[in-house]
Amino acid sequence: MMIKYLIQKEFLQIRRNSFMPKIIFIFPIMVMCVMPWVMNQEVKNVRVDVVDIDRTTLSQQLVHQIEASNYFIFNAQKATYQEALKDIETSKADIILEIRDGNYLIAANAVNGTKGSIGSSYLSQILTSSTANLSTRQLVNSSTLNLYNKGQNYKVFMIPALMGILMMMLCGFLPALNIVGEKEKGTIEQINVTPVSKWSFILAKLIPYWIIALLVLTVCLVLSWLIYGITCQGPLALIYLLAILLALFFSSFGLIISNYSDTMQQAMLVMWFFVVCLMLLSGLFTPVRSMPHWTYLTTYVNPMHYFADASRTVFVRGGGFSAISHQLLALLGIASVMGVWAVVSYRKNS
Repeated sequence: MMIKYLIQKEFLQIRRNSFMPKIIFIFPIMVMCVMPWVMNQEVKNVRVDVVDIDRTTLSQQLVHQIEASNYFIFNAQKATYQEALKDIETSKADIILEIRDGNYLIAANAVNGTKGSIGSSYLSQILTSSTANLSTRQLVNSSTLNLYNKGQNYKVFMIPALMGILMMMLCGFLPALNIVGEKEKGTIEQINVTPVSKWSFILAKLIPYWIIALLVLTVCLVLSWLIYGITCQGPLALIYLLAILLALFFSSFGLIISNYSDTMQQAMLVMWFFVVCLMLLSGLFTPVRSMPHWTYLTTYVNPMHYFADASRTVFVRGGGFSAISHQLLALLGIASVMGVWAVVSYRKNS
């Protein structure tokens, strides 16, 4: 029964803090409403200048294909390459396409290397498709069948990642700042002189944030359905189970950092260091197989990697328990170790 009153104390502290309830509810709403629109690795609105020396029917068809593409903005048709280069130098254009004697030259502005390289790749695909050799009598028709995310909507890919980031931020930073805040205020000394066990104290610190994590996850799922029309293709219970395990890890990890920290500033800096590393090395934004081998090895102990992989399997592919059993076991193991460490590292006589 003692833990019941300790949990009530934690919720009272959260409620009495005028800032905390606002950040708990406004932060996930802002993330879900804004970030799926901007966290998109597609490159669009690439401005193209065309220098068409040939003036043939084929070259004009090519220009019209560029105009009709969703990825390009037809900026201007210039008479010479030098005129088009001036647009590049003044940032009025991103790519130059010169058509001369049936040959094609693509010149991209490499100041923004990503936009230049991907834009050039898109333009090369248009050139390849429009100038295919039609003289052969046997034509091979190819098509792509997307089994999952058939509309190739990048928001479907990013929403599970955003849920993981919210779990990481709310369940990692808030518990870490909680104990350090009590250390600075001196209220934790009053707990230390009571017969409250370490397990009861730590659980009372963690359970409120697990509840908050599940509420935030529910808000995210509802907003995903209302705003984007995106719903989970697999069992929702598995998404909640993954969220609970991830919340257990980060809340325990936050308490571990707070146990070894003396000030809020110290806890914030240490927590931020690990959070950024775990997030960038997890595969939330880029494929982990593209990392160097030594960096890829870190994914075996990165809970965010297991969460991202499993949540996308359930959310996008509609996978079941057997499809993510490996990730569930890994998350359970890592979270359990961190939970025990959080209890052991807490010094009740401090």
